[in-house]
Amino acid sequence: MKNYTNQGVTISRYLIFVLISFISCKTQKEIESEQEHRPNILFAIADDQSFPYASAYGTSGIKTPSFDKVAKDGVLFTNAFVAAPQCSPSRAAILTGKNIWQIEEAGTHGSYFPKKHPVFTDLLAGVGYKTGFTGKPWGPGNWKDAGWLQNPVGQEFNEKMMSSVPANGMALKDYYGNFVDFFRQKEKGQPFFFWYGGHEPHRAYEEGSGVKAGKILEESAVPAFLPDHELIRSDVADYVLEIEWFDAHLGKMIQFLEEQGELENTIIVVTADNGMPFPSAKANLQEYGTHVPLAICWPSKMKGNRVVEDLVALIDMAPTFLELAKVVKVPEMTGKSLSKLLIPVPDVQPKKHREFVLTGRERHTHARPDNLGYPARAIRTQDYLYVRNFKPHLWPAGDPVPFTQKTQATTQGFKPLWPGFHDVDDSPSKLFLMEQQSEYPRHYNLAYDKRPSEQLYDIRKDPGCVNNVAQEPEYEEIRMDLKTKLEIELKRQGDPRVLGYGNIFDSYPRMSIMRQFDGFNERGEYNLDYIQEGQVKIE
Repeated sequence: MKNYTNQGVTISRYLIFVLISFISCKTQKEIESEQEHRPNILFAIADDQSFPYASAYGTSGIKTPSFDKVAKDGVLFTNAFVAAPQCSPSRAAILTGKNIWQIEEAGTHGSYFPKKHPVFTDLLAGVGYKTGFTGKPWGPGNWKDAGWLQNPVGQEFNEKMMSSVPANGMALKDYYGNFVDFFRQKEKGQPFFFWYGGHEPHRAYEEGSGVKAGKILEESAVPAFLPDHELIRSDVADYVLEIEWFDAHLGKMIQFLEEQGELENTIIVVTADNGMPFPSAKANLQEYGTHVPLAICWPSKMKGNRVVEDLVALIDMAPTFLELAKVVKVPEMTGKSLSKLLIPVPDVQPKKHREFVLTGRERHTHARPDNLGYPARAIRTQDYLYVRNFKPHLWPAGDPVPFTQKTQATTQGFKPLWPGFHDVDDSPSKLFLMEQQSEYPRHYNLAYDKRPSEQLYDIRKDPGCVNNVAQEPEYEEIRMDLKTKLEIELKRQGDPRVLGYGNIFDSYPRMSIMRQFDGFNERGEYNLDYIQEGQVKIE
């Protein structure tokens, strides 16, 4: 009996071993099969590019053949919006699939990125993707002291450099060469996610580089909020030249994927993190601060030559990527997958993707005393943009600084105060408006003057957002409807600005160099006064 039992135990153990081995082997094969069928993802994100600055949109004075190819092979979106008109909060929102008021310090510019907020890149890595980036990832800000082992975007590939670039101010990083390095380091058959973060068209530009490269000033597309002046046209031409440089590297990446036999199974997304670095655009919730280009293709799965006018948000990218990559365990996100827009169900009329998109901003740079930001939220429908400015007594572009400050020395370690209005990137266009205020008072006021608590724009008639109709009687019903919808949605999403403790945003540290404004100006430190106010729910 004893020998028989031992033999039975031995046989049972053998069967269990065989069964486990079979299951393990099958699981491994399934994993390999899933990896082979999971799509690669190339995410190309320009730094400071507004809609409609791509030739696929019919804009004059610009040629973007790579963007246009992606649009032709897939879908061209005409109404895509970032969560914030600033680099780091916009990028954090893309990574988390949440709006800026839902991600604490990561929702303001140049602060921390709390590790507790999951990012889609980690979730992709968790199912076998190789992730990496070249150029600009999440930033500016501090991720190391927030608990991350690497930038939230993935592994850095920035070693390859170029010997020269078309104009001063362009990054010397060889984006294409770094992508090739990344690709060659991944295992055969392993799916990848690669973040091509061009530094272009972020300022500074080489003045006159556009004309020098053959740009015709008469073809420069000048938005309505800027004067149609030769200097502005030249500045726009310099900006366009940098977009074309970004596009050129993308073209090389697409060609490389085709040569490697990977293009058919690669989702390519081309977009930007916020609007153009001009007055009234970047760092503003008006149209040219948040409305960005977007084209998406997936040659093996998507039909091409389609234009989608539905409202979409870049926070929709995270759930889209995770769904198409067959990631099962996905944390709660505010974004909505674009899969049904990208791959429509046959014979089924797709529903409208969104009724509206929400955007917001907090502090941009150190532009005011006490390191305060300019809190604002907006709701954008197909036809209207409604903006709520929470502190209209503040200067929206940062405090003005007297010309007498220009030659005054600053304490070591601080940026200079002059020319003021620091939420607008320094540029020829910025100084032109400041110096020509009397000649172009309306353009000056749009960029620099204080704003009312409510702004409403009829986008069909006024895409440049130069006519605030919030107080006009015929728009009263629309204003009230959008105001109500915005407040309800912000409360639902837990925005501190409408829950009574919005000043918590002004407690968050700024990691970049500060200026000598009065009040709190400690780099990298929390403003404890505003943390206390946040705890007691100050209005």
